[in-house]
Amino acid sequence: MVILKSDKEIEMMRLAGRLAEKTQDYVAGRLHPGMTTEEVNTLAHDFILRHNAVPAPLNYKGFPKSICTSINHVVVHGIPGPQKIEDGDIIGVDVTVILDGYYGDMCRTYLIGAVPAEARRLVEATERAMYLGIEAAQPGARLGDIGFAIQRYVEELGFSVVRDFVGHGIGRNFHEEPQVKHYGQQGRGMRLRRGMTFTIEPMINQGVWQVRVLEDGWTAVTADGKLAAQFEHTIAITDDGPEILTCADASLANRFKR
Repeated sequence: MVILKSDKEIEMMRLAGRLAEKTQDYVAGRLHPGMTTEEVNTLAHDFILRHNAVPAPLNYKGFPKSICTSINHVVVHGIPGPQKIEDGDIIGVDVTVILDGYYGDMCRTYLIGAVPAEARRLVEATERAMYLGIEAAQPGARLGDIGFAIQRYVEELGFSVVRDFVGHGIGRNFHEEPQVKHYGQQGRGMRLRRGMTFTIEPMINQGVWQVRVLEDGWTAVTADGKLAAQFEHTIAITDDGPEILTCADASLANRFKR
């Protein structure tokens, strides 16, 4: 069942979303070659606690860290640890905070140092695909319109959309209905209504869309060892269109529109 949010609840989610964005900005300014993903985790963890919030991933279904860090061929749910970030890497940093009982969920993929052109192209396409998906999330539209917009764009560029992981409803719970696929058919699926809140978080692969999960039960990597990238925002459906709850400056999103 989809839980429609009141204006007050959306305001609470907006505050949580802004903190997720601030956490990303804080981490982004400190990423550098040679640091470990454990150090990235500590930066985010301490920042979230200083702002009277809780890192949602920590101990969620047994996940051992406060954020996810996914380097190069890691698609999603990478566990921070001793691995060092190297010059030329791309790294996805997925941050979810709980502030006053409400969740804000956001992921960015960062370019570290001198990143090869093809990796940069993948990251830029993934970010644009996310915004195209958000643009399609208009009141009265269908869930399939979101996936269609993302899939059409990235496949025209020769990339592929991961099927195994999808966006999700969010609010006072980390994961709610609906599931938001990043592929699909236009005009299909649930109709979007005012008060719906969910994530759009495409995971785009350089090669095939298939993934495999490692023995730790969390880390998902590309089946062919090629690169993957992810971007994510939490949005709310309003009468005026989609509102990005994890982006304080709407002009940043507007530049990605067609």
